[in-house]
Amino acid sequence: QTDLSLAVDARQKLDAQLSENELVKKEFASLTDVNTVYKLVEPVLVKQDKAEAKQNVNTRLDFNRSEIKRVETQLKELGDKAEKKKIELVEIQAALQQQTAPAPMRSLLL
Repeated sequence: QTDLSLAVDARQKLDAQLSENELVKKEFASLTDVNTVYKLVEPVLVKQDKAEAKQNVNTRLDFNRSEIKRVETQLKELGDKAEKKKIELVEIQAALQQQTAPAPMRSLLL
């Protein structure tokens, strides 16, 4: 359950990052030659080459998409594993109930 929860959290963070990077890519599409791109480095805005900035965003988008696929696979595997454990637990509980069930009453004839 803990692993599943961590994977879900990771998936949500990746979705947020993907959305943010897609918004940045849309903003880049509306830029003209007179626009300047700046990158925030600590407390300072540093001028950045537009082509380099666009490439960085595209690289981050590719990375986010591949990470989402990886986490999706992990979520499926964890879900399958959890389902197997549930089945095992039900089987163990049924076996314990059979072992602890009282023996059927036998009638004694005298």
